[in-house]
Amino acid sequence: MISSMTGFGAAEGTIGAARLSVEIRSVNHRFFSPSLKLPSVFSRWEGDVREAIKQKISRGHITLTVRIVRDESAEAPVVDEVRFTRYLASLRALKEKHGVSGEVDLATVLRLPDVVATPGEEFNDSAAAPLLALVSRAVDALSAMRRAEGTQLRSFLLERAGSIETSLARIEKRAPVRLREQHERIRRTVADLVGESGADPQRIAQEVAILADKLDVSEEMDRFRAHLVSFRNTLGNSTPEPVGKKLGFILQEMLREANTTGSKANDAAILQDVILIKEELERIREQVENLE
Repeated sequence: MISSMTGFGAAEGTIGAARLSVEIRSVNHRFFSPSLKLPSVFSRWEGDVREAIKQKISRGHITLTVRIVRDESAEAPVVDEVRFTRYLASLRALKEKHGVSGEVDLATVLRLPDVVATPGEEFNDSAAAPLLALVSRAVDALSAMRRAEGTQLRSFLLERAGSIETSLARIEKRAPVRLREQHERIRRTVADLVGESGADPQRIAQEVAILADKLDVSEEMDRFRAHLVSFRNTLGNSTPEPVGKKLGFILQEMLREANTTGSKANDAAILQDVILIKEELERIREQVENLE
């Protein structure tokens, strides 16, 4: 299914006596790029959390935050005075040794590891499973939002593809008319230069054949339509495989055909449609970059 790379998910639950809040956000990125913010008591399971996300999300910059929610009745944090005293003494010694100016302030020492602890926040290995279950619920909510936005993007992209097909149809209708007009122009030009009696029909035919080969865009149109079919089929893909990169590659091929058609055009009407096609391709590109 088509999924956007932008979304948000959240989940809440308890592990023992602690209440946890999990939030996860994602934005577009070429690869899987996770950023995890876990309380220090859960840091040992950071790798497991990252793997749990990766199993369900393949692309995007992911930011996951886990918080321990404390209510008013919770016990107050406890300062480990022994550890505090040791840190303070070490910092003052370093200050004197290296001639560092300024005072060692209270906030700096309190932020050092394990100086402040909250009672009841010790978790053994049995906490891993409920933590990962909460993360999985948040990821599922994120994925649901990404799929919903992906469905909207799919409709937009199909609409843009339909607009491109309309322009292609006009080019295909105009192309043979343009060739006939060029044929007549060459005939008149030669006749004006050498007179009707001196015009060599075979020579004119050769010039027309050369010109027709230079101006013929039928192959470009055939390839463009084949790319459009592939684009639509990819958008309709019901497998869980990400399609964003594939759509990007197809888009590059369509742009190449549009540029070649424009260089061959030599016709105002065709050029106008080529410009419209390239505008639509740019709109598509902006949205494809948001797809997983």
